Amino acid sequence: MSKARQILLEIGRLKDSRSGRIIVLTGARQVGKTSIVKEKMGEYRYISIEDPVLRGAYASLTADQWHALYPKAALDEIQKEPRLIESIKSVYDQYGDTRYVLLGSSQLLLLSKVRESLAGRCSILDVYPLTLPELRTSGWDDAVVPSIWQRMLSGADVGDMLPPTFLLDPDRASKSAAWTHLLQFGAYPALVDETLSEEDRYRWLGNYVRTYLERDVRDLASFRDLEPFVKLQREVALLSGQTLNASSVAADLKLSSKTVQRYISYLDLSYQTVILPAWSRNAGKRLSKAPKIHLMDFGVQQAVLGKRGGMTGHEFESLLVSELFKQAKNIFAPVSFYHLRTQDGREVDLIVETQDGYYAFEIKMSENVTESDTRHLRKLGELLDKPVKASFILSNDPGIKDFPGGIKAVSAPMFLG
Repeated sequence: MSKARQILLEIGRLKDSRSGRIIVLTGARQVGKTSIVKEKMGEYRYISIEDPVLRGAYASLTADQWHALYPKAALDEIQKEPRLIESIKSVYDQYGDTRYVLLGSSQLLLLSKVRESLAGRCSILDVYPLTLPELRTSGWDDAVVPSIWQRMLSGADVGDMLPPTFLLDPDRASKSAAWTHLLQFGAYPALVDETLSEEDRYRWLGNYVRTYLERDVRDLASFRDLEPFVKLQREVALLSGQTLNASSVAADLKLSSKTVQRYISYLDLSYQTVILPAWSRNAGKRLSKAPKIHLMDFGVQQAVLGKRGGMTGHEFESLLVSELFKQAKNIFAPVSFYHLRTQDGREVDLIVETQDGYYAFEIKMSENVTESDTRHLRKLGELLDKPVKASFILSNDPGIKDFPGGIKAVSAPMFLG
């Protein structure tokens, strides 16, 4: 069973427009880029650049030959042969009736070349693992119902959307099913196949981690020895949901701080992490400047750590930050993500900056949120340079609770499902 994807709305808008003559789809391996093209862009000739023999043959084609043979094509794993980007640029410049989709799983290799050669000629779209609204769908042609979070980002009033408890949400069954899947296996599209057993899904995740190391990481850097990177990957999985001190990690792993920073950048460039910079614009307050790191997918995190089931508070935080991030990106919301931490220990898990203010989030794994959980959100506006639009505690508590200062506790699966 496939799931509908919100990004198809933007692809549909672009593919017949002038700005969509070249569309670049980039994202982690196995997030569904190829399926999107094959299922919804069937008029494009699909070309895989994986085969090294055919790769050279495609690279040798002239612009005239590309126009004659492949006037409308999707080139998968194009970062394997960057010369092809120059070929596509030449065809684009000479023939106004050509259209191409370029797919790749490495920001570093693909996007640097794209920005150098195709600046002003292409539209770049990031594809992420499935979101909860997408997990709720039953097929490619289903409409993806935006979550409360996505509707808020689009300007809707959240007050009109919330029943007094998740138990009264008319969509509770489908939201709960999607939530359960996310908590157990993460959000990669291959894992929604109903013919797969639980063991099959865990085996797929283990194979994914191995394939990522053997292919994506080797694409990013010509490692002779992957062992130091494997150790760093595990360390980051253990640190997910916490502030990142590269010097401490380097000391633990007996690597240089520079090497650790480079390896972490590889994880980020291959869409394995969400790195939150520290918000630090208030010069009058002592604010931490250390970033916070989150694994993009909980299923992959489990596979890296060799665990099944169970979740720490930090892992729960990472799962929700990743979900909030993916959902905002899927609707192209013009927002920026930060965490905030003062030197005296006050910490806000996530603040999302919009043009006219901030949304603030505390994330608790608790099933019973109390007023004491609001302490870091109180008077937050005194630290920030724009007003706080709304403050939320996201948790496993099914009730909707209003606390002083306009702070609202909301069920995470209801808010994001």
